[in-house]
Amino acid sequence: MTAIYENWYARREQFPNLYRFARDILCIPGSAVAVERIFSGGRDTASLRRASLKAETIQALMVVKAQLRMARIAIIEFLGDD
Repeated sequence: MTAIYENWYARREQFPNLYRFARDILCIPGSAVAVERIFSGGRDTASLRRASLKAETIQALMVVKAQLRMARIAIIEFLGDD
């Protein structure tokens, strides 16, 4: 836990509404790496050569790409780092 969160946690009885607000705000990640990765993937999928793809097709391609990435990670974890 971060020091800021610990401070709000210690005072949760005194300020229940502020504690819930701080808890919700402090859980937001500090960077947008995941969002940037999604936009980059979308840019790669909808390149100039594929500019005529429908939105549904691009969405389906991105979902398949994400599933393949998760499957690859799962296989690597299952087999180990050898």
